[in-house]
Amino acid sequence: MTENGEQRIVRVAGSRRARLTPVPGTDPEPETGEKPERPAVASEGKGPNDDRLRQDVPPHY
Repeated sequence: MTENGEQRIVRVAGSRRARLTPVPGTDPEPETGEKPERPAVASEGKGPNDDRLRQDVPPHY
């Protein structure tokens, strides 16, 4: 870390992404909470093209 408390970029061997050093006064560990549940998809409001739209794949895939 630099003398004024800034983050530094650290290269990680074999990785495409670099890593940043933690800022002083912060918690470097990510929060480990449960993911919120996604609401169920209502099947009542289904339109005539919904099934086809869910099966279509964009051309760049």
